[in-house]
Amino acid sequence: MLTDADDLAGDGPARDDLARDDLGYPVAVPARVERVVSLVPSLTESIAVSAPGLLVGATNWCTHPGDLDVTRVRGTKNPDLEAVVRLAPDLVVANAEENREPDLAALRAAGLAVWVTAPATVPAALTSLDRLLRLGCRLPRPAWWERAAEAWREPAAGPRRRAVIPVWRRPWMAVGRDTFTGDVLARLGVDNVLAGHGERYPRVSLADLPPHDLVVLPDEPYAFSRDDGPEAFAAPSACVSGRHLTWYGPSLAQARAVLLEQLAAAR
Repeated sequence: MLTDADDLAGDGPARDDLARDDLGYPVAVPARVERVVSLVPSLTESIAVSAPGLLVGATNWCTHPGDLDVTRVRGTKNPDLEAVVRLAPDLVVANAEENREPDLAALRAAGLAVWVTAPATVPAALTSLDRLLRLGCRLPRPAWWERAAEAWREPAAGPRRRAVIPVWRRPWMAVGRDTFTGDVLARLGVDNVLAGHGERYPRVSLADLPPHDLVVLPDEPYAFSRDDGPEAFAAPSACVSGRHLTWYGPSLAQARAVLLEQLAAAR
């Protein structure tokens, strides 16, 4: 399952020809990486847990670890580019879905090394994290990565369910095709009824949804809760941790157990 990551499993120095991000762009990673700015909450947590002190900047939305003390550079969609440049990072880490390409291009034009992740499955996320941390940040593979890989090694057991996964309301939007979120749920026995939609996060009409027997309501990006969301659906709803459903990083080590418990509590 993790062939690409296992091929990179050594802890020696990264080869220059492998210093490419998930989009295939070559990244001029210095031999020593001592200052990193993260524009993605899950990557912020991944780096901070793996190498405390390596991060010097992160977005306002980077909430984990809770004691993170770094310069804040606004949001994922509107980062303060001048602030990022002033921090003089050896590496900026970003994500193709969460960050805008014009912002990343501007950082590259300013002479910064930018590493972009773009996983859409759990195995791809583990491979992506392994490459980012070891080839991009020059770190050894962390112990939490091994725990996360082991947690997701076995396939789902038991009967499968068909679900809608809203991510916003007013207007209603839901998870569509080719998403990390959809793959996480599929590996827990929950099939996304909108997985064949032409868009990754389509606007939807609740009256026109395909047949389903479950609604999965994460608490981010929209803060769905027991009092905000379930009342709109006839099918049972499961309110779940958005961090465990949508983040890839240390949370993956606990995500399977956390989400299975929350899905089992659907009402």
